Amino acid sequence: MIVHPVDYRYGTPQMKRIWSEESKIKRMIRVEIALLQALAKRGYLSEEEVEKVRSKAIRIKPERVKEIESEIKHDVMALVKAISEVAGDAARWIHFGATSNDITDTATATQLRDTVKIFEIRLKKLAHVLLQKAEEYRNVICLGRTHGQAALPTTYGFRFALWASEIARHYQRLRELKERLLVGQMSGAVGTQAAFGSEGLEIEKDVMEILNLKPAVISSQIIPRDIYCEYVEFLAGLAATLEKIAMNIRILQRAEVGEVMEHFKEKQVGSSTMPHKRNPIDCENICGLARVVRGFVEPQHQSSILWEERDLTNSSAERIILVEASVLADHILSKMIKVVSSIALNLENINRNLEIHRGLNMSEAVMIALTRRGVSRQDAHEIIRKAAMRAYKNKTSLFDELVAEEVVTEHITREELEEMLRPENYLGTAEKRIDAVKVYVKSIVGWDFNSPSL
Repeated sequence: MIVHPVDYRYGTPQMKRIWSEESKIKRMIRVEIALLQALAKRGYLSEEEVEKVRSKAIRIKPERVKEIESEIKHDVMALVKAISEVAGDAARWIHFGATSNDITDTATATQLRDTVKIFEIRLKKLAHVLLQKAEEYRNVICLGRTHGQAALPTTYGFRFALWASEIARHYQRLRELKERLLVGQMSGAVGTQAAFGSEGLEIEKDVMEILNLKPAVISSQIIPRDIYCEYVEFLAGLAATLEKIAMNIRILQRAEVGEVMEHFKEKQVGSSTMPHKRNPIDCENICGLARVVRGFVEPQHQSSILWEERDLTNSSAERIILVEASVLADHILSKMIKVVSSIALNLENINRNLEIHRGLNMSEAVMIALTRRGVSRQDAHEIIRKAAMRAYKNKTSLFDELVAEEVVTEHITREELEEMLRPENYLGTAEKRIDAVKVYVKSIVGWDFNSPSL
């Protein structure tokens, strides 16, 4: 019986394959075989024996492992017994010198390695589409908002560039994290590699090279969990950025704003009772699941607080944390690529919202001009503030209130004031900053976007 939405509703096929039960068992088998290969290199058994074990072990069904586990109540030992059943004379070397977490943590490292590859591709893709939108909309002037209220003008190109820079930093963090994250171990019961004698470090090194991993610098019975904490923190930070973008798209899609619209398919239904609805369901989905991803930070930190060389309190929690955090983060990242790629802007509403405030959002431009022409900045602020409050009260324009101010007309002509109140004349370095972001993002993610499609 399927009960979890990850199984039937959320997650991409690529990521779910990596974190599936079948994948985990196959990877654990691969770690056991890598250990045999390292032992064969030192004469414990022959390479031919290793190959015979490998050829049979890769055909072991998860059902057989679970059948044994139901009897002995130990998942790794169940795997060892299942391999031993097909290993013949080489069975005595299965799991030699290893402890359970040598197998499970190292198998997890291979899952994380493949997971990171997917995240790198998707982050690169999202950075690319955000930059495309930044360029496409670099000259679409819109109302900026602070505290949800009308502020200075900005551009949609600027907004997309801002988001692109943040995604690029997540890509950079992930690249830096790989060095610490993608490590395995073959450390034995308490980390001393006692069963391997003086060859412990070399055996561990060989196993990790076979698996395309690095050995942990040091470990007890398990990989130090601060490594996993950093990974989950990365996912939480990425989720926060994705939720921020999604939330802002939702705000800008509100009926009374109507500047941005998620793509809405021809046969898509927005409501079971209101046929007219076009809801931002993808962005809402991103926002909801981002909260779930961030919720795993504290349980993972708790899972790093263990007794002496280890206890088992981390195990059950991490079976959920690492799987769900990875699958859900990939899900919302993939969804955000889709949202940004197909997003639509309503230029009519953008212009309406920019002009509806009757120039009030351009107050700073006039204040700066007065200051440059000899009026104290604080005096200029108060003059324009009072004029703005009158405009709100009288439902007049800022222009109408300012031309009635003698201090203003002494320094600024009507024609100059009209120009100052035009949004296109008060964008500062917006375009230059977009160009700077393009250079910045390219320096981090590169400009080769022909990565393998997923």
